[in-house]
Amino acid sequence: VQLQASGGGLVQAGASLRLSCLAPGRDFSSHVLAWFRQAPGNEREFVATMSRSGGTVRYATSVSGRFTISRDNGKNTGYLQMNSLKPEDTAVYYCAAGPQRSDWYAYRTRTTAYDYWGQGTQVTVSS
Repeated sequence: VQLQASGGGLVQAGASLRLSCLAPGRDFSSHVLAWFRQAPGNEREFVATMSRSGGTVRYATSVSGRFTISRDNGKNTGYLQMNSLKPEDTAVYYCAAGPQRSDWYAYRTRTTAYDYWGQGTQVTVSS
C-alpha cells in the first residue's frame, strides 16, 4: 500500500489544518490507519490511530480534544483534522497503515504496528 500524505503548511497558533492520506489502488478498508509526527531531533511519536471500521480510535494525550482522525474507505483516504494548533505541534506528519492484526490493539501506538508509510507532510505553527 503506497500512501500519499498532503495538507501540511505554515499557520499561526490557534489555526486549523486538515491532513489527508490517500492510499490509491488498494483495499484501504482492510487496513488500520494511524498518524505519527517527528520534530527535528526527536523520535517519531504517535498522534492518533483508527481501526478498519473506524469504531476504535486513540489519541496521544498531547492532541486529545484538538485533533480528530477519520477515514473515508470509499475514497481510500484517511484524514487528521487539527484544531487549535500550537507551536509544539510543529513536525513532519506521517500517515501509516497496516493489517489489523490480532495484537494491533495492544501495540497500536508503536511505529512497528504499521507496514506502510507515507512520505510525510510538514506542519509548522508559528507563535
